[in-house]
Amino acid sequence: MSTPTTNVLIIGGGVAGLTLALEVANHLSVTLVNPAHGDKGASRWAQGGIAAVLSPDDDVQAHIHDTLVAGDGLCDEQAVRFTVTHGPAAIQWLINGGVPFTPDPDPNARYPYHLTREGGHNARRIIHANDATGRAVVDTLLQKTIAHPNITQRRDVTILGLLQNNQGHCVGAYGVDDHHQYQTLTAHYTVLATGGASGLYRHTTTPTPSSGEGMVMAAELGADLMNLEFQQFHPTSLYDPDGPAFLISEAVRGEGGYLINEAGERFMPALDERAELAPRDVVARAIDTQIQQGTQGHVWLDIRHLGEKAILHHFPTILAHCASRCIDITQQPIPVVPAAHYSCGGVVTNCDGATSVSGLYAVGEIACTGLHGANRMASNSLLECLVYARSCAGALRQLSFDTWQAPAFAPAEPPTRPLTAEEQCLLTQWRHELRATMSQHVSIVRSNAGLSTAHEQLTLLSMRLENLEKGQRPRRAECVSLRHALTLAQLTVIAALRRHESRGLHYSTDWPAQHPTPTPSRLTLADLATRTVA
Repeated sequence: MSTPTTNVLIIGGGVAGLTLALEVANHLSVTLVNPAHGDKGASRWAQGGIAAVLSPDDDVQAHIHDTLVAGDGLCDEQAVRFTVTHGPAAIQWLINGGVPFTPDPDPNARYPYHLTREGGHNARRIIHANDATGRAVVDTLLQKTIAHPNITQRRDVTILGLLQNNQGHCVGAYGVDDHHQYQTLTAHYTVLATGGASGLYRHTTTPTPSSGEGMVMAAELGADLMNLEFQQFHPTSLYDPDGPAFLISEAVRGEGGYLINEAGERFMPALDERAELAPRDVVARAIDTQIQQGTQGHVWLDIRHLGEKAILHHFPTILAHCASRCIDITQQPIPVVPAAHYSCGGVVTNCDGATSVSGLYAVGEIACTGLHGANRMASNSLLECLVYARSCAGALRQLSFDTWQAPAFAPAEPPTRPLTAEEQCLLTQWRHELRATMSQHVSIVRSNAGLSTAHEQLTLLSMRLENLEKGQRPRRAECVSLRHALTLAQLTVIAALRRHESRGLHYSTDWPAQHPTPTPSRLTLADLATRTVA
């Protein structure tokens, strides 16, 4: 093959992937791999909004300060400053593109759009589209990418791995289509925008969460992974064991919602002066403690005191969804529990999204830019998607597209025999066991004993999968997906065991104090191969 399929291959159709596609498509050919379910991932379910310095009463240094405090000593200050300073322009880009943000009805408002406040922020700086910001942004950007003549959408392909040439340059990806046929998508440059790893846990805030597949694909080519142990649990996910995941936005607390325990008492003011608006790691641990001490398996989020008019105005989506599950939030408190929400770690990148692998970039939740440190501050996630996707686009537009070398590896023909019912049942069972193990031992509160048990159980699952995969040439897509999830889970446990302190989202009962000189964690697949955790 003498020429690649496209200039830029983007894998992932959330806010980061869509923004990047639109920002480069006027200059370069783009193939956007966005499976039919891809635009229903984490970006779409982001309710609260996007943090940026927009009001004349706010300032960049204040947003930087709040982010550094929330990150608990592990933020890269340069990355924080880069993100915050480029935030307003990114928001204006969305406004110019037609995203229907909620206007401020006050004729004397200092900024034309309503700004709310969320945990960790000391100012109102969250711009939003009612309580469905992610959906509004994704829908707007998706329609623009569909209409763009220089963007080829591939909604029929599930990516299984990346391609590399003999010089170590990433030159595309391969996967299977809806007819179980292999597809090879070659490119000058490849960008991963595949999301995080919340799918490693049993309870999440997203119905179709990623399980770190893109992170492992990048690691297979030699990319470094960083801070995997910092998995954020959103404090308030709707408690309904029989229903699908649903996030109760942090903006609910930002507008005055109270957390109450089984005795009907608020418990956050006694723990932190910021009360319900303390950073997410603090609130999630406090809720977890109340749950362990109680009998209901959840706490409540109460907004009845706000009044029906205010609730309908600010939270129409949450009001309607809870009503569909027989909860009238104007008359009764909302049962909530923490749930896996966001991966603060991921593939190490610079401010342009470049990884350590030539030709490979990563943007969005999959990337670890240093912005979030040990704990992401509310609504900095979509901001990161926008800022780094736009920065990556600018870098790609400056690169050379004159030379290209074909991949050294091309996938073989797909397997002729599909998985048997028994094999499929085993894969489903093993994924359930993976999620149960992570939820029990690698969750909000951790211990050496629990992490060691998780390491043993995940190793056993990995060996079982290896036995099932023997003789598969090539491996079936379902096995590849589970292999990626298991690999990321094992690396997460190793990172957690190696951190001998409690910091941000990683709280260990064996190491309750903080190390005086914190450092980010770094791992490669070589760490997994040695199976060592010390």
